[in-house]
Amino acid sequence: MSTQLDTENKPVKKVTTHTLLKMKNAGEKISMITAYDYSFAGIMDGAGIDVILVGDSASNVMAGHETTVPITLDQMIYHAQSVIRAVQRCLVVVDLPFGTYQSNSDVALASAIRIMKESGAHSVKMEGGAEIIDSIKKIVQAGIPVMGHLGLTPQSIYKFGTYQLRAKDESEANKLRHDALVLQEAGCFAIVLEKIPAVLAKEVSESLSIPTIGIGAGPDCDGQVLVMHDMLGINTEFKPRFLRVYLNLHEQVTHAVQQYIKDVKTGDFPSSGESY
Repeated sequence: MSTQLDTENKPVKKVTTHTLLKMKNAGEKISMITAYDYSFAGIMDGAGIDVILVGDSASNVMAGHETTVPITLDQMIYHAQSVIRAVQRCLVVVDLPFGTYQSNSDVALASAIRIMKESGAHSVKMEGGAEIIDSIKKIVQAGIPVMGHLGLTPQSIYKFGTYQLRAKDESEANKLRHDALVLQEAGCFAIVLEKIPAVLAKEVSESLSIPTIGIGAGPDCDGQVLVMHDMLGINTEFKPRFLRVYLNLHEQVTHAVQQYIKDVKTGDFPSSGESY
């Protein structure tokens, strides 16, 4: 593997799956965020994020679909390619989209191989537990790192019928406990826990030797992930309890564009100093 250099020509220490395991063992929290294009991925990586998830949430925030279901493998590869070109340090995880791994393990492996070969990404993420374990095992055995995803799994939204909290009742909580151990045994290097009770997330995190990444799963996971468009205030319609908005980018961009329009209309832009 070639050595990456930063802007000052110093070697960049890459974040790997092994790095995340060391962070869990050291009690250091893991930061993860979504990105879907070159420009924002470069900002996130330069800011020091540990993991970028090229999420199938691109279906929502980039393409305007109601769910993550419509996005295709080709589209996920396109977004992953854009992100990888910008990244020097962080680990890049790419969602396997709906329909590319649920049917059988051969299809799953072929999908994962396409993502790795065509995008240059570092790993893939898959939603589900014991029901997809054959696919996970085959992908891991091929040398491709897999991040699991349990709890609220958005690709299954039509089955759930709601985005409400998962694993509230004991039977579903027990299945999640079992699935987490099964995913670990199958070789997953980490597991996302989405929108489950904080007490359960703490229990599962402590029971595993691999890291957990929470979203709406309380403070005791080994790391946290948010969708970039949500935490930057680009998407103003999504306001779950677990979301902390760090910037009102929607308002700031709106004001900037309105000022640009005004300057064009009044002839203030471009000025003589901005002309040739």
